[in-house]
Amino acid sequence: MTIYETIEKRRSVRSYEERAIGDEVLQRVLNAARLAPSASNRQEWRFVVVRDAALRRRLMEAAGNQGFVAQAPVVIACCAQTDGHIMRCGQACYPIDVATAMDHIMLAAVEEGLGTCWVGAFSESDAKAILGVPEVIRIVGLLTLGHPAAQPGPRQRKSLEQIVCHDHWSL
Repeated sequence: MTIYETIEKRRSVRSYEERAIGDEVLQRVLNAARLAPSASNRQEWRFVVVRDAALRRRLMEAAGNQGFVAQAPVVIACCAQTDGHIMRCGQACYPIDVATAMDHIMLAAVEEGLGTCWVGAFSESDAKAILGVPEVIRIVGLLTLGHPAAQPGPRQRKSLEQIVCHDHWSL
């Protein structure tokens, strides 16, 4: 599969088979995150891999009772151990860097025949309490990971003409 095919095939999966993910596959997917770029090579991302069913159920509750969070055999809490560095452009590094690492996980998962869903609708304080994450660490997102029960259909995307301009803003 080419990178373009992988990107085209990626979908947000919200229904998973009851099938475990092997350790070697999980390591390859996590290694993809480790290889992601980061501002000033800070590598502030940290990951809590949750396989325990009881913890996944509690994370589901922290995520507004979205059932697929408990259904997925793995939930990854994607965190940042940050010094709060702000890039020259005015943006904080850590949410962008963690998001980039999450995207690497999502694309590697497709290559492994797995599905993912980025969960941003969750209580960070509840998730921290469930997983024992220190107060100074940020949880940027939760990422479900597993074998899709069904492949989601096509997704709607805006055309390039709707999102791209050249040389000057013209949208």
